[in-house]
Amino acid sequence: MHLAHYLGLLHRAQTNLADAFRQVADAHGDEPDIHHLCRRLAQQCDRHAGQLEPFTRRYREHAPDEPDRLHSELFGGTRTGGIGLLRDLQDLYLMAAECDICWTVVGQAAHGVRDEDLVEVVRTCEGETATQLKWLRTRMKQSAPQALVVAD
Repeated sequence: MHLAHYLGLLHRAQTNLADAFRQVADAHGDEPDIHHLCRRLAQQCDRHAGQLEPFTRRYREHAPDEPDRLHSELFGGTRTGGIGLLRDLQDLYLMAAECDICWTVVGQAAHGVRDEDLVEVVRTCEGETATQLKWLRTRMKQSAPQALVVAD
């Protein structure tokens, strides 16, 4: 059973997203909404990762060796200025999208193994991840005109 691999992938993706949200919050602290919301979303991602841990342990014993290149790296650090903020938000969006599709895949597997506890965690966390994606998309729309049309 490979469910443990995707649980590990999702756990790592959530942890990486939390770290990236914190870096963006610190780098763009002059934008009050960015600072506060990114901090709050980082805590949410940390909570998601924590909720996965019991399931990772539960399914680990049934997992064969992990395939090469299972994990991806999407965030290379923050940038400065308006265009930097826009690019950082886009990186966060891509990272959140990775989490979103992993929640979908894990949710399907949870239904397949009839693990109602995991189904419930997926339902909650998948919804919160969808909200993160909506906020990031909206914030990029807000930032784009200033960053792309008006020079820094």
